Amino acid sequence: MDRPAASCQNAKDTTASRCGGLSPEDQTLMEGLELAVARLQDANPVVVSTALEYLVKEVRNATSSMTSVPKPLKYLRPHYDTLKHCHAMAKESVPSKKLMADLLAVLAMTMSEPGSHEILHFKKQGTINDLGSWGHEFVRALAGELGAEYTARQLSDKKGRKDNFTADLISLVDEIVPFHLQHNAYAEAVDLLIETQSISKLLGNYPLRPEKTLVDDSNFKRVCLYLLRCGTYIADPDDLKCLRQSAFQIYRRHGYCSAALGVALKMGDDDEATPFNTRCKELFDTTDGLMRKQMAFLLARHHSNFEYVEDLEVDAIIGNNKLKSYYAQIPCLPGFTFDADLGRDLDILDAKTPEDIYKSHLGDSASSRASSTSAPNVDSARANLAATFVNAFVNAGFCKDLLMTPDGNTWLYKNKEHGMLAAAASLGMIMMWNIEEGLTIIDKFLYSNEEYVRAGACLAIGIVSSSIRHESDPPIALLPEHVESSSSIIRSAAIVGLGVAYAGSGREDVLDTLAPIITNSDAMIEVAFAAVSLGQIYTGTCNSDIASLIVQKLMEASDASLEISESNFLGLGLGLLFFGRGEKGDAMLEVLKTIEHPVGLCASVTLETCAYAATGDVLQIQKMLHICAEQRDSPLIFPGSVETTENQSAAPKKPNLVARHQSMAVLGIALVATGEDIGAEMTLRTFDHLLHYGEPPVRCAVPLALSLLRISYPDYGIVDQMSRLTHDADNQVSLNAIVGLGLVGAGTNNSRIAGLLRLLAEHAREPSTLFVVRLAQGLLHMGKGLLTISPFHADRTLISKAAMGSILTFLHCCLDMKQTILDKNHYLLYHLASAMAPRFLFTVDVNLNLLPVSVRVGQAVETVGQAGNPKTITGFQTHTTPVLLGVDDRAELASDELCSKSHILEGVVIVEPEQSTQGALECKT
Repeated sequence: MDRPAASCQNAKDTTASRCGGLSPEDQTLMEGLELAVARLQDANPVVVSTALEYLVKEVRNATSSMTSVPKPLKYLRPHYDTLKHCHAMAKESVPSKKLMADLLAVLAMTMSEPGSHEILHFKKQGTINDLGSWGHEFVRALAGELGAEYTARQLSDKKGRKDNFTADLISLVDEIVPFHLQHNAYAEAVDLLIETQSISKLLGNYPLRPEKTLVDDSNFKRVCLYLLRCGTYIADPDDLKCLRQSAFQIYRRHGYCSAALGVALKMGDDDEATPFNTRCKELFDTTDGLMRKQMAFLLARHHSNFEYVEDLEVDAIIGNNKLKSYYAQIPCLPGFTFDADLGRDLDILDAKTPEDIYKSHLGDSASSRASSTSAPNVDSARANLAATFVNAFVNAGFCKDLLMTPDGNTWLYKNKEHGMLAAAASLGMIMMWNIEEGLTIIDKFLYSNEEYVRAGACLAIGIVSSSIRHESDPPIALLPEHVESSSSIIRSAAIVGLGVAYAGSGREDVLDTLAPIITNSDAMIEVAFAAVSLGQIYTGTCNSDIASLIVQKLMEASDASLEISESNFLGLGLGLLFFGRGEKGDAMLEVLKTIEHPVGLCASVTLETCAYAATGDVLQIQKMLHICAEQRDSPLIFPGSVETTENQSAAPKKPNLVARHQSMAVLGIALVATGEDIGAEMTLRTFDHLLHYGEPPVRCAVPLALSLLRISYPDYGIVDQMSRLTHDADNQVSLNAIVGLGLVGAGTNNSRIAGLLRLLAEHAREPSTLFVVRLAQGLLHMGKGLLTISPFHADRTLISKAAMGSILTFLHCCLDMKQTILDKNHYLLYHLASAMAPRFLFTVDVNLNLLPVSVRVGQAVETVGQAGNPKTITGFQTHTTPVLLGVDDRAELASDELCSKSHILEGVVIVEPEQSTQGALECKT
């Protein structure tokens, strides 16, 4: 009796082992599925149909809400090949064959081999409607294989095959995208459309509901935000253009006109079918007056050359003619007690002297204070020159200082020659944006007996008009005659003044004035200055006439004339012409390869990096790293380097143009990576390696490249690294690190940087080092802390090409500091005027009068792709406008009773009561 009992127990154990210790319900389910699979092989069609319906019902119910692998998929895994065989053997005329294909497509999620694309294969043989009934996870898996298959077909087409037909795939896209959008899966929908190059479908309607658009009022902001963020990682120019066009059309359709204008500014003239001015004109024509004014403020901040002659008030705003009233006069406006209190709190009401910035009395000891005060006496002319620049930067735009504006002009005549030029030009910085009063003060210096004073006045006219489009247009009226002066210094100053005044304007009359200088002049310095001025004026326009002039000059110039340091400005001017235009500069790169002189190589590197500026292009960064890794065959002297050899110690030092392209490659790495957070972080690691293992030309450019990544953004890590580099053994590295500290903290009054610079000033042993420290202190306290030179604005989504061009000009000067800033061309510092802008948030009413409102200001938080309504700022504080905004700060209205006309609270924002804005943001379509 024991043996039968034992055999019965063994049978139970075998069954339990086969069932995996399943519960009775699971065992019943598994047996039912196995029975259904067995009956699929029956000859009776009715039995087959019944079994298939059972399988479909169980799988569909299990996959509708998938939190783990559904049990039917587990139990059917051993029978996957059997089901595929049944499907293959079924006749095409059998109605159940499509249903079996649908079932196999779902099973293939967990059973197919990687890369086989069996989900897509079976789904195309089944029904493509009602995909959502199989569950969201199935739709995602299908979309993934669909994108991979589309890419494979595109690649096969490039190899000459004919299997690139994609209509079957697009029909599935038309089903999947509406499902994703209906279920708030915006990222998955956009990703699929990008992979299948069908992004324009977002502008269409639902397939079965022609009256309902795919992107509606409830989701257009999220969809467009994700679209624009994806643009950072799209390499193909055509795909990027289509993506931005779609975002522009969606914003415009839903009345989000200020955001649409931001997209239009990103596109620029990349869309040759619809130039920027045409698109902008259409946008302005189809919106109301208040929205036009708000968009005009955005164009003014961007230094756009768009003109809207239909509304003179709007055109005046675009020309930045409102800037002076919102900046310098705020603390002094009668009746605004709040603003006066703010001015006193920020210590901006009174004019600052250079000593107020130096704070020499805060030295650590009496000896250090004595050394810091005695050092300037060794080189008083240079100390006075430093004080001139500090005074100009600190009091920029306030129309009042204690050195130049008081009667008597005593400070002007404390300087000599080029120092007098810088002092006279500083009036333009002090009176910046106030053309009427500024010209009145500057005019008398145009008739001075000193040619350097007249040259400074010419430059001041350009600076005071920087980024302003005034009806009287003084620079083009006054400066052309000085361009033809018999004095070389006046000609040079007038050329630079035109470049500063009309940066980003694309003015043809200025081209007619400067082009003959490049063609006919024998003075390479004037040719170089004219090239960089034209590059700034026509930045990003790909102007072929100017490019041809510059390249022709490079080809015709003698080797001796190209040996001077300023010759590299020819390459910079050429690079600015193709700024941000990518492949448009390839043809010019081929031409530059024919130039054998090293300056041709420098121009090629500059052009290539400018063309891909702020794109984050990894291939371009790798190419620049290869250049940085080049080893020099023989020791060469680099400008500013302390290294010499025995044979070279007695010889005069000449610029090492052979190695300078490496310095420009380092700057190029930062230029390409800037604006893209992940790429910028990775670049910081790369610079550490370059500092350790790079050649002197590479190392000296690293501090400048670090500052380019964080302009007016005093990141603690960058500041700490700069502080270490200021004590580097290589003098050029330390000088550039000091300048870098000034650029990183420009306009922020950062106390940590201020302390570091004071220590450097106390212990400076060389007059040149002290001079550079003073310049950095002036940059740090620029505009008494109210200005920024960051080229990014609109929540760091837009880059002002004119501002970046002026910064690049300054950085190229720093690459050879001893031949430029520390020599007679120090007035090139004033190029930074084109990048200066207030970092205030102003709120104004419908009449454009200042309107203090409560806003929350905090650190910006990335919300792309997040579900629900996430907070856009963190660690915020509530302030009353006007308020200062840092580079990474973001503001939002604290009250729901007000509505802003701008999608981003930055710069000048028009606000009005919410109840009067019902439909106010709607554009006419």
